[in-house]
Amino acid sequence: MYLRTLRTLGTTAARTSRSLGTTAARTWNVYLSGEIHSDWRDVVAAGVAHLPVVCTGPNPSHEDSDDCGAVVLGMQEQRPNWDSQSARMNLIRTRTLLGEADVVVVRFGDKFRQWNAAFEAGQATALGKPLIVVHPPGISHMLKEVNAVALAVCEEPEQVAQILDYTITGKLPAPLDGAEYEPIADRLGKGNPNP
Repeated sequence: MYLRTLRTLGTTAARTSRSLGTTAARTWNVYLSGEIHSDWRDVVAAGVAHLPVVCTGPNPSHEDSDDCGAVVLGMQEQRPNWDSQSARMNLIRTRTLLGEADVVVVRFGDKFRQWNAAFEAGQATALGKPLIVVHPPGISHMLKEVNAVALAVCEEPEQVAQILDYTITGKLPAPLDGAEYEPIADRLGKGNPNP
């Protein structure tokens, strides 16, 4: 076990020292969609601050998102009209930024139903955008179809930053499983035993 751990850690160190290098002329637009009740967007932004990444997303202020139409265009007497004018104003931002995104990240929390997040995950998929989904494991079943179209599914915003770092630079973080990590060839055998 000790020798295997040393070999594994040596392999990991060799892997993390490799880098594809960033594409100097390219800035990646990453659209951050989903729950607005935590600081997950700040965590992702801090984790990619060293990369050529611009993070965008919908307006994270629930109150402003609900009332923008009434503030700019005037109050409405009926709730559906109030909601409709605000929704349409918000769509100017979300359609534009989703359309410009290189990668879309959608976070689902476990406290609220996030219809907008599911809608934006669907839009991203329809537009052919690479999708990363973030959510606690307890809601995996409810999101199985969303997870099925995502190119990565993770539980923590730090993992989103690591996925983006690997995507852009080729740099891998330390293994999530720590010293228990084994490269696939050691754990499951070589992929093609008869080349």
